[in-house]
Amino acid sequence: MNLKITGKNFDVTDALKERVNKKLGKLEKFFRPGAEAQITMSVERNRHILEVTILTGGIKLRAEVTGDDMYSCIDKAQDILERQIRKHKTRLSKRLQEGVLKQPDAFRPEVDVEEEKEFNVVRTKRFAVKPMPVEEAILQMNLLGHEFYMFSNAETNQVNVVYKRKDGNYGLIEPEF
Repeated sequence: MNLKITGKNFDVTDALKERVNKKLGKLEKFFRPGAEAQITMSVERNRHILEVTILTGGIKLRAEVTGDDMYSCIDKAQDILERQIRKHKTRLSKRLQEGVLKQPDAFRPEVDVEEEKEFNVVRTKRFAVKPMPVEEAILQMNLLGHEFYMFSNAETNQVNVVYKRKDGNYGLIEPEF
């Protein structure tokens, strides 16, 4: 697995790189060669933030961990990613035909983790989508007290989603066809 380690407002030491290679390199057993992991380490207001995104053959696994120590963040991220893989082992195993994963045996959990067999949609909402600028969509989201808001972007005439990020800023999701 190809690990790309970057630091934001933070110098990544050789010891941290070694720890990332040791811990996240263990996930390599789940994937075929060519899997790529993007690791971003940052420090904001004395909080250590680790973001890990693994891309391979249409599968995207992601973990974001915040803590007081970058080493503990690395350990937590490894646990989160392994849990994601084990939780979705059936769906991921179906991708074997596409050559994404190495072997289904790699998904035998050391600890029993209940696999989600089906997804229950408990509520469906319908609403009129009116064209509006991004700023108005953010205002609407905040007025409703939601974490995200779907709207028709007046500039692009496409359906977009704005969302509130953990750092207090806002994100915009635009479809790519």
